[in-house]
This record gives sequence, structure tokens and C-alpha cells, in this order.
Amino acid sequence: MRVGFVSYVMPDTITGGLLYDWMLVDYLRRQGDHVDVIPVRWHGYAYNAVADNLSRSLFKRLVETPLDVLLQDEVNPLFWLNRRLHHRVHYPVISIVHHLCCSEARPAWQNRFYRWVERRYLSTVDGFIFNSETTRNEVENLVGQRPAVVAYPGGDRFHPTVTPEEIAARAHQPGPLRILFVGNLIPRKQLHTLLAALAQLPEESWRLEVVGSQQMDPRYVRSIRRQIGQRRLENGVTLSGAVSDAELAEKLSQSHLLAVPSSYEGFGIVYVEAMGFGLLAIASTAGGAGEIIDQACNGYLVSPGDVGALAKHVYQLSRDRGLLERMSLAAHETYSRRPTWAECARRIREFLESLVG
Repeated sequence: MRVGFVSYVMPDTITGGLLYDWMLVDYLRRQGDHVDVIPVRWHGYAYNAVADNLSRSLFKRLVETPLDVLLQDEVNPLFWLNRRLHHRVHYPVISIVHHLCCSEARPAWQNRFYRWVERRYLSTVDGFIFNSETTRNEVENLVGQRPAVVAYPGGDRFHPTVTPEEIAARAHQPGPLRILFVGNLIPRKQLHTLLAALAQLPEESWRLEVVGSQQMDPRYVRSIRRQIGQRRLENGVTLSGAVSDAELAEKLSQSHLLAVPSSYEGFGIVYVEAMGFGLLAIASTAGGAGEIIDQACNGYLVSPGDVGALAKHVYQLSRDRGLLERMSLAAHETYSRRPTWAECARRIREFLESLVG
């Protein structure tokens, strides 16, 4: 197949959506498909929604490039460009939808804007690739059904080799509960909620390491640093910034618990990746994390912003290492049943081939 892929570029930053896109491109190329990646530099949602829809060079390239199918990342809503494109090309346009912006927690007037833009964009494509059933339902409620596939992300990027025996031994190591937060420092990831919960607990019962880019929202990062200072959490919290894959794998192998209580996740690749290392996960009830986490079995789901529930679960795990062991082993078992990245991409490729004919 000849595949075009319009994907955004965020220098020095990786997101779950970008990881999904890159894994798919790599798989298609290894299968012998020609993939023409058309990068779009990310400046912000509103800016890109205007600039890229009006871009003559982008439109010209998409018209002149011989393709069998065009993929677009939904975060870049090319609604007007697609309407013009349909009059000039015959290949199908497929949108990869990680999650809808209008599903996130924000003021109602802002979500009305996002809903308007996303409905217009999603109505201009011929099919969808979804990362979860949650995302599929959100899109179909907005624009109805079209040809689509749900391809769950893999969690095997790091190829973890931890054994059940090692997981059990780690759970009973003396000392504080070692908590890992992995995510770019933006309000949606709710690091401030996690810090507020930890501030309620005895400082000797936990340690938190925060891994993720601090470049996406400098104002939010400053507020996090103020919160740490005001709550006197400096001795318990380490802000490590962005790290390499090898460093992240090492941190996952040494931690007890992953806590990323986002206000919304379309899926949450990091939860599955952590489970590969035997880490139970704490996530939000909002979004697709419930398709991974079984409550009180391999992790916990808390309502967005529920500081009390978050503090309760962390405290219980810090005190009951038998519970920590059982849930960690259950998380590892969950990981073993999840699709790999190769299985995810194979499912997408078969869907694309069915459209190309």
C-alpha cells in the first residue's frame, strides 16, 4: 500500500498519541508498505486548526502524492482541507482518534467550541481508527457510524522480563511506597490532585517520582513547584523531567505503583506499560482506563479530582504489603493478556487493506 500520514510534530515531547502513530508507521514500513509521513509542526490547537486548513503547500502535496489511503491524526482537525481534497482525490481519508478534545474536563463554553470543530472535521473523513471502545462511543455519539476499527495500543515497548517472584519480593521491601507518575506536566494529567492526596499522608510512608516533559505548559509547572513548596513535599517528590526509554524502564522496574489520575484519558498506554513491570495503576473513572483496570483487582479508578479516595488507596497500599503484592501480580497477569504493538498495527493494516481493496 501507498500510505500518506499527516501527523503533528512536538519537539522534545512524546505523547501517547504520537507513540501510537510512530508504532503504526514502523510496522507498516516493515511490512513493505510505502508510508509518506507528512509532518505538521504543532503550535497549538487553534493555531493549527486555522493554519493547516489554509495551507496551500499541504493541500498541494496531498493532491499530488500518489496514495492508496491517507491517515490523519484527529488532533489536527483538517475539516476545510478535507472538503476540498475530496473533490481532487479518490483515496479514502481515515482519522486516527485517540480521544476527543471535547471529552476533556474544561469550561462548557470551551467544549462547545471543540465539539463544533471536531464534529465538522469527523464528518469529512471516510473511516476511523480508535484506540478504545470508549473513544469509538464518543465519536459515534458525535457523528454517527462509519467504517472503523478498534485497535488497542500495545504495552510491550520495553519488553519487560520481571518475574512474579521478583514482583512479590519488591512489594515486601522495607521503606516507603515508591510511586511513579508518568505523563507530560499538563493540567489534564492531574499531578496537582496526586500531590494534594499525598500531602494528607505521613511523609515517611511514600516517595513520588514524576517523569514527563515540563515544556508543554510552563505556567502549570510553576504552579506544581509552588504546591510542592507550600505543602512542604520537597523531601518526598522528585521532578525528573523527560527521560529516555531505558531510564523510564528502570524507574518502572523499581517502583511499586503507577499513579496518573488524569481528568480524562482516551485509553492510557502508560497503565498497560506499567503493568508489564508488575505495577498496579491508579487512574480516573473518566475515559478509557476502565477498559484496562479492574477496580481493586489490578488497580483503582477514582473520580476526577477525588483527593480523599486517592489518599485512601495510597495509604492502604503503603500499610498492607500483602494487598500490594496481590494487586501487583494481578496487574502483571493483565499485561500478559493485552495485545502487543504488532497485533495492534496488524489489525489496523487489515482494516486499511479492506478499504483499499
